[in-house]
Amino acid sequence: MDVMRLLFRAAMVAVLLALLAARPVAAEDRDAPAFAPVCHTTTGHDSASRAMKAPPVWICDDQAWRADQPVAWLKFDAASWQGNAPPRYFFSRTARHQGITLTAIDANGAQRSVSYVEADGEPIAAGPVFRLPLPQITADTRMVIARIDLPHSIPLLTEARLARDPENVARTQLEMMILALVLGMLVLPLLFDITFYLVLRERFVLLHALMVTGMMGYVLFAGGLISVFVTVSVAALAVLAPLSWAIGCGAALLFLSAFLEHGALDPRVRRFTFWAGCWTILVPGLFSFQLHATQAFDDLAYFLAISPAALIASFAIIHAIMRGSRSARFVAAAWAPLIAASVERLTRGLGLHTGPSSLDLMMFVATGIEVVVISLAIADRFLALRRERDAALTEAKMLEHISTRDSLTGLMNRRAIEARFDDLLVQGFDTFALVDLDRFKAINDLHGHQVGDAALIACASALRSSGDRDTVAVRLGGEEFVVLLRGLHTLDRAEALRRAIPMRIAKAVPGLDLPVTASMGVVVMAEASRHKITFTEFYARADALMYEAKAAGRNRIAYERLTVFKAAPESRQQAEDRAA
Repeated sequence: MDVMRLLFRAAMVAVLLALLAARPVAAEDRDAPAFAPVCHTTTGHDSASRAMKAPPVWICDDQAWRADQPVAWLKFDAASWQGNAPPRYFFSRTARHQGITLTAIDANGAQRSVSYVEADGEPIAAGPVFRLPLPQITADTRMVIARIDLPHSIPLLTEARLARDPENVARTQLEMMILALVLGMLVLPLLFDITFYLVLRERFVLLHALMVTGMMGYVLFAGGLISVFVTVSVAALAVLAPLSWAIGCGAALLFLSAFLEHGALDPRVRRFTFWAGCWTILVPGLFSFQLHATQAFDDLAYFLAISPAALIASFAIIHAIMRGSRSARFVAAAWAPLIAASVERLTRGLGLHTGPSSLDLMMFVATGIEVVVISLAIADRFLALRRERDAALTEAKMLEHISTRDSLTGLMNRRAIEARFDDLLVQGFDTFALVDLDRFKAINDLHGHQVGDAALIACASALRSSGDRDTVAVRLGGEEFVVLLRGLHTLDRAEALRRAIPMRIAKAVPGLDLPVTASMGVVVMAEASRHKITFTEFYARADALMYEAKAAGRNRIAYERLTVFKAAPESRQQAEDRAA
């Protein structure tokens, strides 16, 4: 828990730094200006569009952004960069598209155009953005028109800019460092998940690992951090970012259905949450591929298909909290910032409002908060499960003790010795001594069962031989005991135990008229395990010997050594032939 506490404190410091940097970044905060489009519109693939003529109607405000038409148009006014060095690049958020044509139009009507396909886009290590070189911009240039064929994302249009150096106006170095910090915060919980799973073997740990993996993918691809390390195509970035988020959101619902305690969710709510998680991975995941055949609706379909995840998660968490779930409180604290940031990103993706890409940092910071708090929740659940497991093991051991131990004397009972008898023979316990207290019924009749029980406990204490690993004592029932011995001088040791019984009982149970003696029948059989002699066979022979001892006057031992020949003995003729 100390490691988790340090991780949480480090995360909180990172959150404070990130919140300072996550505000919308104005142009004056950058090293160089970026120029936004002044107007936009959409058209179909008509002849005028093919001829690269200006569309008839422009929308010159932040309303009615659409990515469901075949062609989107952006107009950049040269007045925007008057007094500054002219821009050299077009750049925007990475998103799927078929192609982009950039046209510079001069005051005299002269046009210079350059066309690019999707693969020509160059991702830069300054966020989830790509850039394209502009045609020559001169002092006479009055506007730049950008035609985007088959755009799949509204932010591709709303976040499009012209700049001289896009690396200086996209994300700052501090913002990229925050992304790297968030990624590091995601790696630690993934390592914890692996460690926890080795101990817990719980399904929710794997689901949390899948959720963290999806979030790591989102930070790498949607945050553009991957471009710092390797070059990835615009199409790959545009697909992997929403796919990672769909996997992360879906895995979050699956995790929620498996993580909350038994009884925290109504079974119907738990099943609904599970299937909602499957839906969130599969359906939005399919639309995240943004095939050109689905361009007219895949952007809207993705956001509409993934938006119920936040509502379902919120409902399930509130439902679990109302039912007294401790884990749900952790999840609520972890997911509240993430759900809020997701709603903001959803409305921006649907074009309901516009904002700079720096708003995405709120999502990444919320992701960092989520993984830290959920890791604490898993650690808390781990401790709870371990306590439950320890309690179950203690109860199981107690039940095993009750089922295999004699409740009065604490010795093993007949059930236990019969189950372990073959193993004990293999370990060398080949001397079987059956002990029976002489005239024990008279003790119960004269002094009562309480005194009789005390005598039995004292007898067990005499036979137990505390610390002797070569002696095993068992109470079969009533006044009958068995002692198994191994090693040297087993007969002498068995007799010593028998002689110790009267003295131990006399010391522990004062007031008896006569000493309580014991008769013993002993069977010694070398290599008994090899001959597969059973407990019943040993007992039958020892019982007969014990009754011989009682018949001979009690308070004595009767024994015999059994030998099993490895081969049939030689006949007289064979012996004479061998001697000759």
